Amino acid sequence: MSQSTAKPEGNVPARLADDTSQGRTTIASSVVQKVAGIAAREISGVHALGGGVSRAFGALRERIPGAGVANTAGVAVEVGEKQAAIDLDIVVEYGAGIVDLARAVRRNVVTAVERITGLEVIEVNIAVNDIHLPEDDDDRPTAQNRVE
Repeated sequence: MSQSTAKPEGNVPARLADDTSQGRTTIASSVVQKVAGIAAREISGVHALGGGVSRAFGALRERIPGAGVANTAGVAVEVGEKQAAIDLDIVVEYGAGIVDLARAVRRNVVTAVERITGLEVIEVNIAVNDIHLPEDDDDRPTAQNRVE
């Protein structure tokens, strides 16, 4: 087996994470996306990831048999050979302190991605797109008759 020194062109789906005399390890960007998404959801106060449109597509995807759940809605990553940058769109539970929540999410995402992938996370940008209200989960009718 010969070693090639030519660099691949175009959008490379997997990045070299380790290259030793015993072999190579590459990590796909989608792996970093999933790890970051799971780590963000672990923090209490995060209701969901993604904006309204990406959450709607995610809900549709969950209903399609065999489509699987990607866990990547609201997560964008840029992965280099040794570093990663992550952008998150989150929906926060009402009452949670947004600044403290964002710090906790950032810390958990950095720790998880660095531990699992070995990549250095250089930044985690968080955009809070919405606040989830408790009454959004109620199944009660929105309007009641005043008279019977």
